[in-house]
Amino acid sequence: MTLTPRLILLLTVPPLLWAGNAVVGRLTVPLVPPLLLNAVRWAVVLLVLLVLGWRAIASAQQRREVVSRWRYLGLIGLLGVGAYNALQYLALTTSTPINVTLIAASMPLWMLLVGVLFFREHPRWQQVAGAALSLAGVATVLSRGNPAALADVHFVQGDLYMLMASASWAGYSWLLVRPPPSMQGSARPMVPGGPQTQGAPRPWNWAEFLLVQTLFGLLWAGSAAGLEAVLTPRQPQWTPWVGVAIAYIVIGPSLLAYGFWGRAVALAGPATAGVFANLTPLFAALMSTALLGEAPHLYHGAAFALIVAGILVSSRR
Repeated sequence: MTLTPRLILLLTVPPLLWAGNAVVGRLTVPLVPPLLLNAVRWAVVLLVLLVLGWRAIASAQQRREVVSRWRYLGLIGLLGVGAYNALQYLALTTSTPINVTLIAASMPLWMLLVGVLFFREHPRWQQVAGAALSLAGVATVLSRGNPAALADVHFVQGDLYMLMASASWAGYSWLLVRPPPSMQGSARPMVPGGPQTQGAPRPWNWAEFLLVQTLFGLLWAGSAAGLEAVLTPRQPQWTPWVGVAIAYIVIGPSLLAYGFWGRAVALAGPATAGVFANLTPLFAALMSTALLGEAPHLYHGAAFALIVAGILVSSRR
């Protein structure tokens, strides 16, 4: 695998959009219950995807192909749509931003661990070293260049939610690149082709694949939101800001980021993609700094250099 400019873009845009999701989520969860926010997010995404990816379920034959793969699609719908952002929004209600960001930085380690436990994938020493370098860079940002500040971190319930979210996303990424036989090669679901394929059937594109993930994921997300309404009832506040926030998390962290991430993981592999995921807390820290009116410091440059070094080391053969 070679890190081309196009692949770097595919791997970098999702962390940037997800960093914005964390900031927007932090501002929105006091107004909308977190599990309801996740369900509304994906319900709106589904409406958009029905326009972009309708061919995946257009005919009875296409729908049978979806149903016959319900185990795989239901699992990635749970991990990528139903669980990850719901757990992140839950974490933001009780945990501090520094804790949530720090725990999210463990993503490369979860990627390596899931690969070893479930996919018999033994990491190369470069991947381990790259993950360590990137984590050091994130720690530099979070501690503002003072490692002793990390000792003041106290873990609360939200931190556990974020650990679960990181593990969920690692499993989702591995399942994208290691699908079952029914999702590989000529066995993949097909849709009628357009002018570009001269009418020949073609596999699902990113919108069609995300559509079926969302269909299954919404079953999990909607069920969780219903349970939340029964156990911890809270009236949502539908303000104009909430409308703007939902529009952002639908277009950016959902549609664009998931489309880019799925393609990037397929090209680069989960381990390298996991190192790029470390850019999320770096971008989030920089966004927070900008919102607070603080000028960039020297440690920001040092942290970025460590993360880039981790990316380069992990991608070398």
